[in-house]
Amino acid sequence: MLVYYSKTLHSPMYFFLSQLSMSDIMLTTDISPNMLNIVLHERTSISFSGCITQFYVFGTIEIFECFLLTVMSYDRYLAICSPLHYVSIMKQTLCIQLVLASWIFSCSLALIQTHDVSQLEFCGPNIIDYLFCDLNPLVELSCSDTSNIQIEATLLCVPVLIFPFLVIVISYTYIVLTILKISSFSGRLKSFSTCSSHLTVVFIFYGTLIAAYLIPKKGQSQTINKIMSLLYTVFTPFVNPFIYSLRNKEIKDSLKMLYINKTLFKTFGKS
Repeated sequence: MLVYYSKTLHSPMYFFLSQLSMSDIMLTTDISPNMLNIVLHERTSISFSGCITQFYVFGTIEIFECFLLTVMSYDRYLAICSPLHYVSIMKQTLCIQLVLASWIFSCSLALIQTHDVSQLEFCGPNIIDYLFCDLNPLVELSCSDTSNIQIEATLLCVPVLIFPFLVIVISYTYIVLTILKISSFSGRLKSFSTCSSHLTVVFIFYGTLIAAYLIPKKGQSQTINKIMSLLYTVFTPFVNPFIYSLRNKEIKDSLKMLYINKTLFKTFGKS
């Protein structure tokens, strides 16, 4: 809402941040209420259709955030490595196209996995020893042959996790090399400060996802798996506003201006 109302925040970086905020709200809305119900009552029930819906929404948002973080790294690459061409390349139409493409690809890829999981047979007892409906707990419950789904999930990690992560690494390699060429220390510090927030979220988000979905599960306790899932479903959305917004001077200035304008409006309204 702040990005929408404040004209000083009408830039590609803050447009992408607003999209990240929306996806975080959707993720916590999908996962947290039922998770809190489980914590309060130790166990709870969920319908099969509700479980599949939760799994699809969760998958869509996680994939979208992978793509969005990649888009944001490209945005930072252009801003630092090609500042003279940044405005002409990163136009509003391109920003909207990149976000729409991210949503379309995330919805499509999540639908593939969700459709296959929904076709599995569950013979019981249908008790999910997890905090929400995720792929591994559902596959473990099934009495069908799940080898194809596991192979499919591994293959989907390439466009969803590995490829975006490589793009981010390459982008930041060029960014770091460009920053090191800046002669003044203050200039290097200012350039790096624009990327530090994004880099922090990338390490937290991708680190937990890679640990959860690419590292073999044999010998790993269920408690560790649950803690890992909390990091990318609850912890990351929780810290994103602090990392991106509350440490950001432009966001703080916009909040102050919004408060001042609101106070002036009330004052003039009374007079």
